[in-house]
Amino acid sequence: MVAGSLRYMVGELIYAFRVMRLPLLDTGGAPIGKIDDIVVVSGRATEAPRVLGFVATSQRRSIFVSSSRIASLDNSGARLKSWDVDLNPFRARDGERLLGREILDRKIGDETVSDVALAYQSGRNPGWHITKVRLAKRNLLNPRPSYRLVDWEHIAHMFAPQTAMAAEAARLRDMHPSDVAAVIRALPLEQRRLVAAAMDDERLADVLEELPEDEQLRLIEGLDMERLTNVFEEMEFDDLADLLAQMPGEQRSRVLEAMDDDDAETMRQLLSYAEGTAGSLMTPDVIVMSPDSTVADALARIREPEILVSIAAQVFVAHAPHYPPTGTYLGVVHFQRLLRESPQLTLGQCVEMEATISPTMTEREVAERLASYNLLAVAVCDANNRLLGAITVDDVLDRTLPANWRRRPISGATS
Repeated sequence: MVAGSLRYMVGELIYAFRVMRLPLLDTGGAPIGKIDDIVVVSGRATEAPRVLGFVATSQRRSIFVSSSRIASLDNSGARLKSWDVDLNPFRARDGERLLGREILDRKIGDETVSDVALAYQSGRNPGWHITKVRLAKRNLLNPRPSYRLVDWEHIAHMFAPQTAMAAEAARLRDMHPSDVAAVIRALPLEQRRLVAAAMDDERLADVLEELPEDEQLRLIEGLDMERLTNVFEEMEFDDLADLLAQMPGEQRSRVLEAMDDDDAETMRQLLSYAEGTAGSLMTPDVIVMSPDSTVADALARIREPEILVSIAAQVFVAHAPHYPPTGTYLGVVHFQRLLRESPQLTLGQCVEMEATISPTMTEREVAERLASYNLLAVAVCDANNRLLGAITVDDVLDRTLPANWRRRPISGATS
């Protein structure tokens, strides 16, 4: 290890004051921003507070970078594991604390918190935890402060959230939604609802998509209609259709009336397909582009971080309109083909016409089609060859696995 380096090793102390002056580096080592603050959340029971991530300035925006996205931390900066960066503006959530803004320089009796030491811990839930606190004391006779290093418990009250459920929701921030769903299922029903209420809309939507429909209904029971519609706007159309199908008719009607008109019409169309058919499995939220669009245009679309991997694996090509039901469907261009072609080439010049399916095809036939042609997604078209949507392999797996598979514990899931 290079002398004086901050590159983390298990048990080695890293001081927050120094970290908050490091550049944020992309995976190639080029600076793309600067670390401004460190986001922490209180641990469970006697656990030390844990680092959720970092607040950084990039492209004149204040963004959040999850600690799980950091590959290394040394004198050169905090280097990312991958090239993509979420540029959505950072906003602190209930249960979270900002070390620089809320902890450093706080008074503890006649002392001041001058710095906080972090240590990287491996194991089941690896990451940085607060271990030590450096306190400074000044007096009139000696203008130079004296320092002492104490355990984090000395200022434990500073990390205490307003509610335990807010802290629980914050701790789940950087976990995979399926792992969060596993944690949620382990809680008593009332605590589940409290945690759900503390989550933001997008996070709650992600978790709902990982739960069986009956557990989804119990989790959202008690949420007002405004919160429900905000959460439902963040859900994938096919997952939302499955949830609405399980609702009592009167409740489903109220939800559809409260939704955006276009979204409500899409949901009514999906709900009109019989259970067990391709129509009930498909999502209309796919990438559809004109044959005159270029390969460069398509690559820019599939780079958008909010698009699911299975959806971004291909671009469907059709005449206008470009939202299902589209104009005449022309075919598909897979991601791998896009990487091989010239950026100026039009999609019409590299489109492939693969077999499509009708919305009335059975789920079993859909699974066989995907398996036979080694597809990640298959286009669903009507009798007039208009694209209605697509079915992705993850949705087929969801239907072909045993009905209670989501209730089983996930091997290796963290909490």
